[in-house]
Order: sequence, then structure tokens, then C-alpha cells
Amino acid sequence: MLETGIDRPLFAMAQDGDQAVALPLADHSRRLTPLSNWYAFTWAPMATAGDQSPALLGSLAKDLARRTPAMVLDKLPDEDGTASRLETAFRKAGWLVQREICDTNHVLPVGGRSYAQFLADRPGALRTTLKRKAKKVDVELFTRFNAEAWDEYEAVYRESWKPEEGDPALLRRFAMAEGGAGRIRFGLARHDGVVIAAQFWTVEGGTAYIHKLAHRESAKPLSAGTTLTAALFAEVIDNDGVELVDFGTGNDPYKRDWMETIRPRYRLTMWRRENPRNWPVIARSWLRQLVSRRRDV
Repeated sequence: MLETGIDRPLFAMAQDGDQAVALPLADHSRRLTPLSNWYAFTWAPMATAGDQSPALLGSLAKDLARRTPAMVLDKLPDEDGTASRLETAFRKAGWLVQREICDTNHVLPVGGRSYAQFLADRPGALRTTLKRKAKKVDVELFTRFNAEAWDEYEAVYRESWKPEEGDPALLRRFAMAEGGAGRIRFGLARHDGVVIAAQFWTVEGGTAYIHKLAHRESAKPLSAGTTLTAALFAEVIDNDGVELVDFGTGNDPYKRDWMETIRPRYRLTMWRRENPRNWPVIARSWLRQLVSRRRDV
């Protein structure tokens, strides 16, 4: 799904027989960026049967040099080699490539544990909070999209600590589509009949994705978000049997209580050296890196 007002889509594709690789991109006139949206966890090339051949990526990198003077690819994973493959392909095609960490991804490899076993491995302070506060809220879980429940989520979000939503209409359409496919895992927590926390998860391919969570600031002492998170972990581990839980991007401290593995997300900023318009930008980037290295010494 795409956000409204997105720049012109550009699908760059290379093919050799039955094998093909495509880069879904957005054209911003003087640079190309991933064709993505506010809520995407990652971006990566699309390939037939998962094959991202170096030769095909190299062909794309050479062809794109004739299309644009600069590219910025971010939200790139590298636990599967995505960032490294792209970096190598574009360097070999003559691009100047700057690689940096742009975000953090917290995940939980379940490792065959039950929810009870997983909970026993959580920090003592978290388990104590659950014991003390869980009885003060009522939890309701949904595995199908429910319009009234979604309205409650939006109301809670408006009164939460979260920043303004990037594209709420897009998020709702995504939730509806996931609900229709049976992949949604949605939860509400109530106190005295009033919804004070809400969370939106999905389950697909053995992975549970935590997309959105919010609680009313006025109800923070009840720790309803913690209780709701625990209920959804129980749902996806014991009932769905997921192998991995993905907490998306962001290095929020509370994620460390629930997750056990941290994976970086990378940004590749790439320029054509021969384009004079890129020279000032390249010079500024080089100076920033030089200053940063000196600070680290």
C-alpha cells in the first residue's frame, strides 16, 4: 500500500531467463528513493524465488546511472545480506556509496518456547508489574477487523504520547486488508469499561509484527499497555505458533524488556561522481564523516 501524494513510482527490473530482480522506487526528479510508506518495517529488492543475483543487481545499478544522479535507499536489512548486496552492486557500477545505520529493529526469536517459558525469561520488574496490574484491566482480542474497535484505537492514539499519525487512512486500509485475510491480531484494554490502551499486530509466515501500540496518558499508572502486550504475546506464541516477533523500528527502551535480539537497519546514499551537481553534496558528506571519525578517536 502507498501513501497519498507519493512521487512518481518507478520499477527498475532486470531479467535473465526465468530469473528477475526489481527495485520498486519513487522518482523525486533528481534522486530515487524506495517506493514505500510511513509504516514499512524494511525495504528490499523484489526477486523471483528469492534470487538476487549479483549480475542482475549490477545491470540495474548501471542502467539507473543513466536515469538519476543520486539515490537514497533506507530501511535496508542485512541479516539476509540485502544491504551488502546492494552496496557491492552499486559500487561495482561506479556509484559513490555511503553506508550508515539509520534505525534499529528489535526482534524475539521464540525458539520453541511456550508463552509461560518466554515470560519466565522476562526481567523481574516486568513480571512484577504484570502480577500487580493485570487484574485492573480487561483485555479483548480480535482476529478480524472491527470498525468500532479501530475507532477506539484512534481515540486512544490521539490521547497518547505518540506523535501525529503519518497516514491514518492508509493504516486503516492496511488493517482492514489484514483483517480480511485473517492476519490481524488486535487488542483493547479497558478499565471500568473505558478503553485505555490499544495495539495492532499482524501474523504472517511464522512472524508476528507489532505495528502500533498506544495508551492514554491519563491511565499510565495502570500499565495497561504492558498487560495488553503480554496478552498478545500469549496469543501469537501459544495459539499462532510464531517463530519470530518483530517490534519494527525504533530503539525505545521498553522494547528491550520484551525482545532479545537487535538488528540494525541501513541507509545507502549513492551519487554519480561525474555529475557536477553532486560535488558539493559529496564534499559535505566527506567532511561530516571526517569530523565524526575524529570525535570517535
